[in-house]
Amino acid sequence: MSPELIAPIMFGTLVVVLLAGFPVAFSLAAVAAVFGITGVLVGQFTAPFLLNMPLRVQGVFNSDNFLAIPMFVLMGLILERTGIAEDTLIALGRLFRKQPGGLLVATLALGSMLSAITGFVSASVITMGLIALPTMLKAGYDPKLATGSIAAAGTLAQMLPPSLVLIVLAEQVEVPLVEIFHAALLPSAMLVGLYLVYVVSIARWRPGFAPPMAEVAAVSSNAWKEAAVAAGVPMLLILTILTAIFFGVATPTEGGAVGVCASLLIGLAKRRLGRQQLADALTNTGVLCSSVIFLLLGASFFTLVFRGFDGQVWIEQLFGHLPQGQLPFLLFVCIGIFLLGFFLDFFEIAFIVVPLIAPVARKLGVDMVWFTVVVAVILQTSFMHPPFGIALYNLRSVAPPEVRTSDIYLGAIPFLLLQMVMVGILVAFPGIASTPPPPATLTDKQVEDALRMPSDQFPEPSVDMIPKQ
Repeated sequence: MSPELIAPIMFGTLVVVLLAGFPVAFSLAAVAAVFGITGVLVGQFTAPFLLNMPLRVQGVFNSDNFLAIPMFVLMGLILERTGIAEDTLIALGRLFRKQPGGLLVATLALGSMLSAITGFVSASVITMGLIALPTMLKAGYDPKLATGSIAAAGTLAQMLPPSLVLIVLAEQVEVPLVEIFHAALLPSAMLVGLYLVYVVSIARWRPGFAPPMAEVAAVSSNAWKEAAVAAGVPMLLILTILTAIFFGVATPTEGGAVGVCASLLIGLAKRRLGRQQLADALTNTGVLCSSVIFLLLGASFFTLVFRGFDGQVWIEQLFGHLPQGQLPFLLFVCIGIFLLGFFLDFFEIAFIVVPLIAPVARKLGVDMVWFTVVVAVILQTSFMHPPFGIALYNLRSVAPPEVRTSDIYLGAIPFLLLQMVMVGILVAFPGIASTPPPPATLTDKQVEDALRMPSDQFPEPSVDMIPKQ
């Protein structure tokens, strides 16, 4: 067998194994082990080449980005179990109950807050499905509009810092996590704005789809105070952490540790954080982080063997068949990841596909911070894909029987289109999520050459060289 064919066969074997339904982490490791032995037998690389894997494992556990994951996950799970989400929805519902679609606005606001707190889509969708969906159905809201808004609000956990998705992507494309958080803020706010414009427009155009609550009363000052306290406390915590990270006061890991301490204090102050709630939060954090680590180790082993067969050269040759330039590459990547979202979930795409395309993007001169944000928005659509979107599955598991599965699917489509509009905006206006270029500085060699320059080669002084006041 030609060595050039082993890399595509290895990738194809992985796809077949995943589609067969085997666990992702163990599938990655098993395929890598089989082809690693094959590589040694055919003389593609020597056995000591595989000993690089322990170094990769050490690099995983030394990563500052991954150290932040358990902190932010634990913070979110503690806040979730203190009843903050329910308090926020009740307070915002009272505040907006007089307006058509008021509960939709409250749901999107709650989803934004939960997404920033938990950083995990399933947790946000399930929580809002249990709290917000019965309330909206009781108020006479259209099931498609209600379920679509809940699923869309839950998937904001893909984008809103401190997002688990952004942390994983930052590690895979090897860019600073702080820059990713900073670049994702404006696109996240714009996406929330698109959602709000859509639900408010539908509520005004078709008031019967999102009627005001029957018992309308004047909004008192107490309602404003309740809303400010219920939503303000967790959002103030998130904003404080992000501000400290952005301005270099704390690293992402330190910010997450502060968030855990603050969430514990909030839970104790509300007298809702008992021993059982804390134990559940710690257990679920351990399970989630362990699954991420196993996936990463399997993906690292697969990538090592794949590169041993010069798989990156095969990937570059595939993209070489496209028209030259960044735009054809980006269009191919966007469409490819969008289609893969029908069959693979976020972790599979992030750990398998992204490391393969990132070197090609870097070689083409693509801004990797901007590229990461674009990939995050596209991956967000994978949670909303009918019929395989995990957010739709989560919502179906907690929705009452009178809500049909077709309602959930149809309700997700408009928000899925809005996400694709956001991708188009980012491609058309990359400055929205780009990092500013570093200031121009002279290299050591340029300074040395300037010092050695003969005096007669310096330009004559003139009035134009005097800086203007």
